[in-house]
Amino acid sequence: MESLTLVQQLAVWALPVLLAVTLHEAAHGYVARALGDSTAAQLGRLSLNPLRHIDPVGTVLVPGLLLAMGGFLFGWAKPVPVNPARLKQGRRSMAWVAVAGPLANLAMAIGWAILLKLLLVSGAEGGMATGLRYMALAGMAINILLMVLNLLPLPPLDGSRVLGGFLPPQQAQLLDRIEPYGLIILLALLFTGVLGFILWPLYGAVDGVVRGLTGLVS
Repeated sequence: MESLTLVQQLAVWALPVLLAVTLHEAAHGYVARALGDSTAAQLGRLSLNPLRHIDPVGTVLVPGLLLAMGGFLFGWAKPVPVNPARLKQGRRSMAWVAVAGPLANLAMAIGWAILLKLLLVSGAEGGMATGLRYMALAGMAINILLMVLNLLPLPPLDGSRVLGGFLPPQQAQLLDRIEPYGLIILLALLFTGVLGFILWPLYGAVDGVVRGLTGLVS
């Protein structure tokens, strides 16, 4: 992406980022409804409309600034509301609701990789074809990153909900108590470089699997 201007980079990343956060959050809501909780639907959040899920700071400002600075792309959307008490199997169902978001990102990463493979096989060059190749690469990157980031077992990330669904109740409650400090911990890990140290090997592993499944050469 180094050869692109800032405006070009924003144009390339805008659609993949919007799709990544929208379908991630929508997946939580749809699975929650299937498992007994219709809270998201009642509040109008069970939607594929990006405007329902965009957080002006987390989805627009922070990623835009980080992209402009050439740093670690990081952001968030408005969480889809889920009431665990309404789920059929409580915490166990909540684990399925939580993992739905990262799985949606994995599916999107594979979809973007298939698009990239088709573009490469077609041999199309220049203009729209080049823009779509950059966009496909961006789509793979943001979705893989969101997947591995959200699977970290740190509240309020999805990984903590997945882990909490299989822990004994007392240990799960201890994990929940970390949540008020979770974002502060996450930002501290980000700015100290520890988050990148944890994420990049996981990112590389998932990227390798996605490229292997779709026949792309790393």
